[in-house]
Formats: sequence, structure tokens, C-alpha cells
Amino acid sequence: MLLILNCGSQSIKWKLFTDNLKVEKKGKKEVFNSKNYQKVLTEELKKIPKDVEIIGHRVVHGGKKFRKPIKINKNLLKELEKFNELAPLHNPFNILGIKISQRLFPKKSQIAVFDTEFYTDLPERSCIYPLPENIRKKYGFQRLGFHGISHEYAAEQGAKRIKKTFKKLKIITCHLGGGSSITAIKNGRAVDTSMGFTPMEGLMMMTRAGDIDSGIVLELAQKFSLKKVNKILNFESGLKGISGLSDMKKILKAVEKRNKKAGLALEVFVYRIQKYIGAYFAVLGGCDLLVFTGAIGWEDGDKKIKSRVCKNLHFLDKTKVVAIKPNEELAIANKIIRIYK
Repeated sequence: MLLILNCGSQSIKWKLFTDNLKVEKKGKKEVFNSKNYQKVLTEELKKIPKDVEIIGHRVVHGGKKFRKPIKINKNLLKELEKFNELAPLHNPFNILGIKISQRLFPKKSQIAVFDTEFYTDLPERSCIYPLPENIRKKYGFQRLGFHGISHEYAAEQGAKRIKKTFKKLKIITCHLGGGSSITAIKNGRAVDTSMGFTPMEGLMMMTRAGDIDSGIVLELAQKFSLKKVNKILNFESGLKGISGLSDMKKILKAVEKRNKKAGLALEVFVYRIQKYIGAYFAVLGGCDLLVFTGAIGWEDGDKKIKSRVCKNLHFLDKTKVVAIKPNEELAIANKIIRIYK
């Protein structure tokens, strides 16, 4: 039996798989109060049978050092905690899931699978930042990319949907959710992606600003503490910063009621997605398949977001467009089975 645990900042998802990757049991809990997170997570894990053999964890940020799936020990856990500040909406919760799993299942193998693995071989022109070489090398500054587990799975499933070979297609994948990103894929390989050294770069997101002038960050750093600047950029910006709302369903309802701030937030969200799609169309030299996934890309995508994004993008006339239900747990299970079973 294989347990896959996917701990996010506001949700806990888990699936228990048999050896042939059939779902034996699953659970999902929304956690809107971080103070209750550990209690809810512990209660969820107590539902898992003790005969589980391996526990797999989604880990968002492992820096340049950790990209491939790896068995977790105490030293590795200490190393991973160093990246908490670079992904504050993700890593602290990923690591909490690991710690509680280790306590409840002390003799079981724990495996970390990283969001960044799909981007390990990004072309240098895509991953380099134009900073002084000594600074780049000393601090490991480069584009690492995130949501890779979701992008890779959605692209593969999208290729199956249109009955084409994944490794022979030019694909643009849009993972849209609390965090959002876009990836350009050519012949099965990621060649560019919108998120960078941290999950803050790229698209405007639910509470993250995405692409902004770095001069604004310098101005903020002069006016506020670094802790406050981090809070502004990670927790108070994006769709929430413009509309005051941090839930897409609420934003869509507000738009229907002609709320101007919500309307502007949605317009900017869609506009920035369209800009990246256009850029990646140029990078790929065309696009065979455009894929939407993630909580917003899948659940709201078919009728609302997807139609808005694709509107007037005439260069996509010969591109197949599909929405794929996200299943990061299955994607993680597949990776672990291939390596450790």
C-alpha cells in the first residue's frame, strides 16, 4: 500500500493506492485556520491503515540540490526546512506533513517528490537570471519552476485525450489555482515556465503579485520590514490585492454583480495568462495543445476562465484546447512506484 500526502497551506489531500495504483481510500480537508492544521492533519492520518508500506510527500521547494525523488531522513528534513522562507505558502506545510507522518508511521519509508523535478533540464537561456555570475553561483539564483508534477501530468493526459504522442507535441499547460503558472513543453521536455527561483514570479495569483518591477520591491524594503514585505507580496497581493477577495468563485459571483474591483482583478488575471500563452507560442514556434488544469483551470475552466482566456487568441485556431482534472497524488505515486517498488 502506498500513501500519497499532499499538504497545502489551506488543504490536506491524501490518497491510498494499491500496488497496481488503484485508489483504495482518499480524503480531502480544507483548513482555513492554520492553528488547527496540525490537529486536522493528525486526525486525517489516523484514518490510514498501519500496513501502509511507503508514504510519498509533495515538496514544493528543494533548491538546486533536491530535485529527484529521495528518501527522507533527519538530515534531509533539516536541509529542506532551509527553503521554508522561499516558499512560505507551501514548504512549512509540506514539512509538517512529513514530521507527523514520521511520528505516526515511524518505521515506514517516507519519500519526497519535488515540484521542481520537471524543470531540471530547462535550457540555460530559460533558467538563467542576468545577475552577476559570482552572486548567481553563491546563492543558487536560477529559474527552478514549480507545479511541475501537475504540469507534466496534465500534458501527458492532454496528449492522451487528443490521441497524440506526448513526446511529439508542442504543448502549453496552464495550472490555475491558488498559485498559478504556465509551462511550455516541446517533445516531452519543459523548455520554459513562468515561476522562477521561488513560486512568486510569473502570473498574478490569488494572493501573490507575480511579475512586478523589482524596483517596487526595493521601495517596499525601504518603507517596511522584510517580514512585512514578504506578507504583502505573498499574502496580500494578486487578485486579493486588487479585489479584496481571495477566492475565484467569490470573484466570479462579484463580477456577475458588476463589482468593478472584482471585474478588474479578473481582467488582469486573464490578460496576464494570455500574455504568457502568446510568449510561449512564439518560444515553441506554434502550439499543438493548450491544457488547463488546477482548481481554477479544471473546475471553473470549461465555461468561465478557459473561455475568457481563449477569447480573441486567433493564433490558437489550429490548437486543440482541453481541461484536465488535476491528480498530483497519482502522478507522485507513479514516480515512486517506478523508483522504489
